[in-house]
Amino acid sequence: MTGRRCFRIAAGGSLMLALTLLGAGSPADRSQEGNAPVTSLKVGDPAPDFTLPDQNNRPVRLSDFKGKKNVVLAFYVLAFTGG
Repeated sequence: MTGRRCFRIAAGGSLMLALTLLGAGSPADRSQEGNAPVTSLKVGDPAPDFTLPDQNNRPVRLSDFKGKKNVVLAFYVLAFTGG
């Protein structure tokens, strides 16, 4: 192996390791609620009320749509992460 090839392999490995460590984080970092209660749902059960931010970062509750015909949630998990 040439010195240039060794350097490229080492640099690429270091970059991959750094990106992996940056993306790992602890599970506590991902939860804003901390100790949110766990709810078991069965098919046909009504969905529990929850709040999520809209595209303008304003809170929207599921109960805001009570009485409307349909509610659709679309989760784009990796849409804006580059992953």
